[in-house]
Amino acid sequence: MAGGMPLSFCGNNKVPSAYSVDNGVLNNGCFVDALNLVPHVFLLFITFPILFIGWGSQSSKVQIHHNTWLHFPGHNMRWILTFLLLFVHVCEFAEGIVSNTIMSTNHLHLFMPAFMGFIAATTSVVYYHNIETSNFPKLLLVLFIYWVLAFITKSIKLWKFAEFGIRFKYLRFCITALLVILYGLLMAVEINVIRVRKYVFFTSPQKVKPPEDLQDLGVRFLQPFVNLLSKATYWWMNPLIIGAHKRPIELKKIGKLPIAMRALTNYLRLKDAYEDQRTGEDPDRAPSIWRSMYKAFGRPILLSSTFRYLADLLGFAGPLCIYGIVRNLEVENNVTSANKNMENYFGVYFMHTTELLENSSVLAVLLFLALVLQRTFLQASYYVTIETGINLRGALLAMIYNKILRLSTSNMSMGEMTLGEINNLVAIETNQLMWFLFLCPNLWAMPVQIVMGVILLYNFLSWSALVGASVIVLLAPVQYLIATRCMNECVHGCMCVALRWTADLSRVYPASCP
Repeated sequence: MAGGMPLSFCGNNKVPSAYSVDNGVLNNGCFVDALNLVPHVFLLFITFPILFIGWGSQSSKVQIHHNTWLHFPGHNMRWILTFLLLFVHVCEFAEGIVSNTIMSTNHLHLFMPAFMGFIAATTSVVYYHNIETSNFPKLLLVLFIYWVLAFITKSIKLWKFAEFGIRFKYLRFCITALLVILYGLLMAVEINVIRVRKYVFFTSPQKVKPPEDLQDLGVRFLQPFVNLLSKATYWWMNPLIIGAHKRPIELKKIGKLPIAMRALTNYLRLKDAYEDQRTGEDPDRAPSIWRSMYKAFGRPILLSSTFRYLADLLGFAGPLCIYGIVRNLEVENNVTSANKNMENYFGVYFMHTTELLENSSVLAVLLFLALVLQRTFLQASYYVTIETGINLRGALLAMIYNKILRLSTSNMSMGEMTLGEINNLVAIETNQLMWFLFLCPNLWAMPVQIVMGVILLYNFLSWSALVGASVIVLLAPVQYLIATRCMNECVHGCMCVALRWTADLSRVYPASCP
């Protein structure tokens, strides 16, 4: 084990081959790892003075009351790629630490580039956020240079791996390949920003105006305008929550809704989708309100379903990680085969792709990350579903009321209902549709949970799992009948209690009430 031994970047200082470059500089694995440190050091050296010293001297040309509006294209894609990059760097750091513990001497070059890469990736997204909120895109050129340098150095490392026969069966090769892909995609995102905004290499840069909502001092709901991390954690609501904790919150503190969330905007969106069916490819076909709702609000529904699927799949990571931790604690780690994976290129231990998941500490970290991501995706699914349901309800109410005002009461109900009763019925039915939208992700989420659960149980319990699943399926109708009967009895009892408490003597009580 490497614990208690002196630190050394390339391993044992007494071994000349660790620092030898007789076969070529790029043929020394330690030098290649040191080369991968250069882009990270470059980014930290350039961005730290700008972030902590000179940022106050830069100001946006457009003065608005919020500095959280999005400026640059590919914003969400950049944040997603950066999160993936951070996760891969964590895996690279864990692989380096575990490999280093197996070596007879300390090799800092196995995990130090990963640690510096994690720091640099975190700094890059903080730096980008400050540039974006200050509307100073010229400083993005630093990030573009960083992505190019990181892509080149990682590509060199991947090329040398392939040259020495280190392929996909080794975890370090897979991590390096993923980093090359991520750096390449981030470089493409940066090139797209240059192409759209034309902030450099072009004589006429594009001028971007702030959203109309953020020019309105009454709009305080910033969820559509903040960055992806703030959306996921609702960090932008901290001032409102702190203020409400100190003193009772007032309606004017909440402010107005953004234009995209107002009833008129959603009504026009639904109306346009309905009218497009009349003037579409098949005008003889009767318009369908269901198709109109899907066309107007289908994208957020699909997004909510995607979040729910990801949350359900991550829910199975917890039991699998716990199972792996318990199994690994029972079996002692066998490191006698370490020398079989030694390669001439680096002269260090190369871990197989599945070997990292046999470490209990790594599984504990993965368990924590899986639980955090599961709750994040589940909360995002709930939010998108509830927001879409409220927008749909407002659009339907406006559309139905607009229709009611054009018809007489006798034409709508043959004179049996007043206009007030019709309005109450419309409000109740639209509420039911809204609640259906709240709960509809469960319709396709539950089958996925059942199928995945049965598959995992089959792997652990063999045919016994299928017997248990069959019993659950057979008892489902019985559970439905019992639940329906209990619900009816509960509603009936509540109605009787409510009638007695109101003491309305003119009302006729049901005969079943005691």
